[in-house]
Amino acid sequence: MAKQRQTTLPPPYLRRVWLDPEAEIDATAYPFCLPLFRRGDFELDFDRPITIVAGENGVGKSTLLEAIAVLAGFDEGGGGPGYRAVDHSQAREVGGGELAPVLKASWLPKIGQGWFFRAESFFSVARYLDEAGSLTADFLSHSHGEGFIRLFEERCARPGIFIFDEPESALSPNRQFDFLKLLRRMEQGGQSQAILATHSPILMALPGARLLQMGRYGLEPVALEDTDHFRITREFVIDPHAFVEAMIDE
Repeated sequence: MAKQRQTTLPPPYLRRVWLDPEAEIDATAYPFCLPLFRRGDFELDFDRPITIVAGENGVGKSTLLEAIAVLAGFDEGGGGPGYRAVDHSQAREVGGGELAPVLKASWLPKIGQGWFFRAESFFSVARYLDEAGSLTADFLSHSHGEGFIRLFEERCARPGIFIFDEPESALSPNRQFDFLKLLRRMEQGGQSQAILATHSPILMALPGARLLQMGRYGLEPVALEDTDHFRITREFVIDPHAFVEAMIDE
């Protein structure tokens, strides 16, 4: 386990990540073929304790978060510092572990504690904790969504940097508000930085968070009401039956 480091400085601790201009990359290969890196001058600044990234499937949100997690000292498969809960030896897909070596990061200070949550590896990480004999981990004896909430509440009560990839994937709308309450407590505690990728307009609406959209032009600030997720949800709520009929008939 990584040694915990205390600091009196407020978050965000990770201030900036950028593409190393001297790195040799293949612009035709994933992930460097993504719009995010197309111009070869990718840079992302963090100016608030909570940053939220929205975007369509396949634009690179998860890959970017995995790379940031690796820079922060986590395994790209998820977990805490020093955890290796996922076996990558048979992996065929290129992930954040390939991106991280060509990124640079600026910290104030560098934090060696926190958690990287990936919805798709939740069960692997939970089993890892069970097998390690954690007395508080008991996440798998609950429903999928309840397990998520228990993990968030147990692991995110400490200072550090926390990275969430689609935390809403097993949460009902009501439970998504429970997660927002957790983020609010983390923010008010003044010792945690959170970076998350989500498809949920509920999570995107967190007051005070910086909302970014990843798309064909890279990564840009966006208002909640201008995201595709919000627009689709609004159209659905206005006339759900007609909207669904129109969408499936396209």
